Amino acid sequence: MYKAYLSLVILGFMCYSVYAQNALPITSYDYAIPENNVSPIALGTGAINISNSDDPFAAYANPALLADNELSSFSTSFRLSNSKDISFWEAASISNSLKDKQFKYFVLNTKQASFSYQPVAGIHISEFTDNGNRSKYYDYQLDKVQISIAGKDTKYNKLGAGLSLKFLSGRLVYLSEYKLGNLLVRDAFIDDKVKGLSSDLGFTFKQGNYTYAGCAYDLLSRLWWENYDSVSLQRRISLGMGYDSGASNFNAGVQSKISSTPETTYHLGYGYTWDFSKSTPSKQNSSRQTMDLRMGLYSSDFYGTDNINYTFGGGYYYKNVRFDFSLNNKGMKMADSEYLFALSLGI
Repeated sequence: MYKAYLSLVILGFMCYSVYAQNALPITSYDYAIPENNVSPIALGTGAINISNSDDPFAAYANPALLADNELSSFSTSFRLSNSKDISFWEAASISNSLKDKQFKYFVLNTKQASFSYQPVAGIHISEFTDNGNRSKYYDYQLDKVQISIAGKDTKYNKLGAGLSLKFLSGRLVYLSEYKLGNLLVRDAFIDDKVKGLSSDLGFTFKQGNYTYAGCAYDLLSRLWWENYDSVSLQRRISLGMGYDSGASNFNAGVQSKISSTPETTYHLGYGYTWDFSKSTPSKQNSSRQTMDLRMGLYSSDFYGTDNINYTFGGGYYYKNVRFDFSLNNKGMKMADSEYLFALSLGI
């Protein structure tokens, strides 16, 4: 009896040692990238929006934009893209990847505050490698709940500021096996959960028809794994400006990493609005009836067509209902475009 008990203890210790030695197969926690933008309004105009408050998803890119919001609304966006084969090693380095068809965002705006939910990452891979001699299973899900608030100084209303608090939770299941004869032998297994906190901080400054804005993403952040060391999210920052002449609006911006290799991207966008409203035209108007056309581009160096992402989009706003769409493709390859649709209901 004693020997059997001792054997179980030794076996348990060996299993624990093997488990503890398994490295966590995630090498990147970089989620605030341009391609991950949840708003078709932003994606249609160069994949960035930190200066245009006429966007129900504005708090995602810059919570300070809520300071100019006068309507309450509920909005959701849905992603649709062509199927892409992602290997295990690619998934480990781009842990922000999402499934090809997925709801991207739900947000409830109540004037200067918003509440939202986002599936930040969702990857599922089951594949054989090394000529079928090794199998890998990788399932990673990370969800985010975000609360954003904004305000302006009553004596100096040109300046607006906003804060987003993010609560994250997720799970990783990873299994690696190799063939030994006709058997599959396990050499790595991880089933771990993670929880975290993060924050964004943004500002806007209006001067006439111009809006200057900036936002720092995941400025203070931490993810706590149950059985692994805690990690920080990749911090990023965006700076830009917008010009609104009524029917036309332009925006330009840059986005870069903080305390890491920059990988700076440069963004340009343009939008035009046809207003069919019988009342005085106003973007914050519950009787609004407009149609929008948007286009833009972004790149890290604009060197050659294959290094440039081209964006296009549009929308229709009828009273309290709004529909928007966008497409994003790299190198003018329309067959590889990613589409984003959004529906908003206002009050």
